[in-house]
Amino acid sequence: MRKLLLLFLFTGIAATAQKNLTLQQATSGKYQEFAPKSLVSPLWRKDDRAITYMSDNYASLMQRSEAANWAETTLVTKTELAAAMKAKFPDDAFMLQIFPYNYQWKDKGTLQLEVSGKNKMYLVLFDADKKEVKNAIAISADAKNQVLSPDGSTVAWLNDNNIMLSGKSDKTVTNDIDKGIVNGSDYTHRQEFGINKGMWWSPDSGKLLYYRKDETMVADYPLIQWDSRIAETKNIKYPMAGMKSEEVTLVAYDVASGNKVTLKTEGPKEQFLTCVTWSPDSKYVFVGVLNREQNHLKLNKYDAATGNFIKTLFEEKATTYVEPLHDFTFVPGHSDQFLYRTEKEGYEQLYLYTTEGKQLKKLGYLNVVIQDFLGFDASGKNAFYIGATNNGLDRQLYKVDLGSGKTIAVTTANGTHNTIVSTDGGLVLDSYSSITTPNRVSITDLKSKKVTEILNAEDPYKGKTVLPKMELVTVTAADGKTPLNGRLIYPANFDANKKYPVMVYVYGGPHAQLVTNEWLCGAGLFDYYMAQQGYVVFTLDNRGSDARGRDFEHVVHRNLGVNEMADQMKGVDFLKSKSFVDADRIGVYGWSFGGFMTTSLMLDHGDVFKVGVAGGPVCDWKYYEVMYGERYMDMPQENPEGYAGNSVISKAAKLKGRLLVIHGAQDPVVVQQNSMEFIQACIAAGKQVDYFLYPTHEHNVRGKDRVHLNQKIEEYFDTYLKK
Repeated sequence: MRKLLLLFLFTGIAATAQKNLTLQQATSGKYQEFAPKSLVSPLWRKDDRAITYMSDNYASLMQRSEAANWAETTLVTKTELAAAMKAKFPDDAFMLQIFPYNYQWKDKGTLQLEVSGKNKMYLVLFDADKKEVKNAIAISADAKNQVLSPDGSTVAWLNDNNIMLSGKSDKTVTNDIDKGIVNGSDYTHRQEFGINKGMWWSPDSGKLLYYRKDETMVADYPLIQWDSRIAETKNIKYPMAGMKSEEVTLVAYDVASGNKVTLKTEGPKEQFLTCVTWSPDSKYVFVGVLNREQNHLKLNKYDAATGNFIKTLFEEKATTYVEPLHDFTFVPGHSDQFLYRTEKEGYEQLYLYTTEGKQLKKLGYLNVVIQDFLGFDASGKNAFYIGATNNGLDRQLYKVDLGSGKTIAVTTANGTHNTIVSTDGGLVLDSYSSITTPNRVSITDLKSKKVTEILNAEDPYKGKTVLPKMELVTVTAADGKTPLNGRLIYPANFDANKKYPVMVYVYGGPHAQLVTNEWLCGAGLFDYYMAQQGYVVFTLDNRGSDARGRDFEHVVHRNLGVNEMADQMKGVDFLKSKSFVDADRIGVYGWSFGGFMTTSLMLDHGDVFKVGVAGGPVCDWKYYEVMYGERYMDMPQENPEGYAGNSVISKAAKLKGRLLVIHGAQDPVVVQQNSMEFIQACIAAGKQVDYFLYPTHEHNVRGKDRVHLNQKIEEYFDTYLKK
């Protein structure tokens, strides 16, 4: 009887045993099955103390209001929205799969939405309380980059490379037949310099400002399409470092008259136009004019009616590079004052300027690096922003008094605070996570200090799988003084008396940070999956990466890879100091800049790294594009030593270990020529290298094929490192 009882108990344990992650879960589970519970698309209603967000099934827009003591109610359902659209447009069909998650609050009671019909798209102004359509403008279902005018009457949208207007004014703004002339595109300057739009309505809705990009002089670059009986060529415009770049202007279109005025942004034709901002009175346009060398920025003012240059407000120069990333933000009630973000004094922070170019106040706080500007309070006297602190690990909410410059930290708990502030500045919705907290959402009344908890997410892995132990570590950089943030994930069922192989996951380039004080420490689930397979998984944010200030990043200038590798090798020294690390079985994996780093480490430190997987790698920076490449490396003709020194193609003969190079055949970012030239150099040097191509993918392998990618990476490490 006792044996039967024991058999029953062990059988029950086996039935409920937690399993390792599957490859599918490791690929997409972080954002699906294992995503901590949260509020989806939360927004404060304008001029109201109520928060809205999506329901769990995306079928409704939910609301919590102070008046209802923050209880959850349903505000609008997709069924109600579809019925209201059908009443307005009875000849169309509206089968909404979900409630539009990219909604905005136009005012206190009006939602701005995009709703798809059977053959058209509609930009809709919807009365959320009356459940009726106030106004809707139909545009082509193939429309791109649609922008609604401030008064809600007209939509500007792109028909391929031309701008159309629909609504109160149905007009064709541009009609360029040559595809080399691109109007209104957010892909101007390849979306560097913070560019995320290509059209700007004036505040009075009377004018539309847009980019006109002439890339007819840029060389065609062929991408071979493999899906036809005879392969075809798709040409893209790809301005390589040191070669001819695009020429861009800004055009102001007067909706009433149809007149166009080109801003007289005089200077070299290949300069960059950034920080595009209308004045509140719609009379002027402010533009950041950056030279191609990217070391001299002029913040200029232009007359929108004539296009004439008025004055340069101020300038920024650097011995390395100047990188403008944000438009001006005008102060409410002060049409002659704006906030400007710059790292000119070491850390990206806020500065208060007049429209005459006078700096009124530096609003920076300690060494906090601003990440997101959140807006002002009702008086316009205080501004809110999210800043990176604690050596870049944490994200905190700050409030700064524009008059005195006094700054206070609104949130203080170590970790990552993702916050939004009500339009009156009195309430804060805080979504907080850390390495020990999946997600905790609360509303804080800044005046009374009352905190109302909305949700406290449970560990989404509990009862499903046991994630390996992870810890934050600190490594001193190769300069002997700078602390670097690292993440160490231990193998599953860790035994300190054993020795384990290591997978170093690396990126290492500007504008990226892999180690943060948030849930999972910023890691992807594939890292934890590999730890479950018996690997030590290590990641280090070297100098050159994000959120640590100007000097921390700018060490890369003219020598990409040099200081980054030196720091990564300090990480290797840290690993070797651990008794459980097998120093003879260290591998490295990275993508894009991380692919460049992986290949560089395999070649320059072949005695250390036995296996590498390099995805989409830059192999010679002369094959990369102008805007990013020349910022960090200057032109090849200006910096031949730097280009020669970090080219992995010229180092192919140094390869010792097993290296797998992976590339997307349709990659328009790091073109395949990079890896093909490297493979040819390996052949010439008599070096064996493995190569795998994803014929239909661009720079990243997305969708279901990413499971295939992760399986290939795992199998490569298992074959050549784990045994």
